[in-house]
Amino acid sequence: MEFATLIRARRSVRAFTDQPVEPEKLKAIIEAATLAPSAGNLQAYEIYQVTSPRARAALAHAADQPFVAHAPVCLVFCTNPGRSSRKYGARGRELYSLQDATIAATYALLAITDLGLASVWVGAFNDDLAASAIGAPGDWRPVAILPIGYAAETPEPSTHRPISEMLRTA
Repeated sequence: MEFATLIRARRSVRAFTDQPVEPEKLKAIIEAATLAPSAGNLQAYEIYQVTSPRARAALAHAADQPFVAHAPVCLVFCTNPGRSSRKYGARGRELYSLQDATIAATYALLAITDLGLASVWVGAFNDDLAASAIGAPGDWRPVAILPIGYAAETPEPSTHRPISEMLRTA
C-alpha cells in the first residue's frame, strides 16, 4: 500500500472476528517493528507475542478493556532500559528505551494495517498487572499493547486537530 494511503486507512479497531492471524503475517509485523530506528541502534525494547487466552484475559484485566481478550493475538512492547543505559546512562534508561519501544510499536501498527489486519494502540493499563500477565522482568516496562486480528467493525475516521493549531515556527 502507498504510505499516504496506509496512514489514512489505519483505524483504531476494538472488535475482532474469530479468524486466526496467519503466522507469516505475524512474522512480517515483528520484522517491520525490528526495522524501526532506535537510539544507537540498540533496540532497547522487547516484544511479547501473546496468544494464550489466559494471558490475553490478564492483559484485558490490566487494561480494564475486555476487547483485548477477544483479539487472536496481542503484541506487548516493553522498554529494556538496561540495554540503553549501558551506553546512554539515565537518559537512555528513562527516555531512549521508551522512544525505541514506541517507535517499534508504531512500525508494527502500520504493518498490521498494510497486511489487512486491524489493531488499536492500548496505552492505558496497570503497568504491574500487564508486566505480570506476560512475565516481564522487573525493569522492563510495558508501554503499548497491540491487540491484533481481523476487523469485526469499520470505525469512521477520527477527527484531528488542524495543523495550524499544532505547528509552531521557531
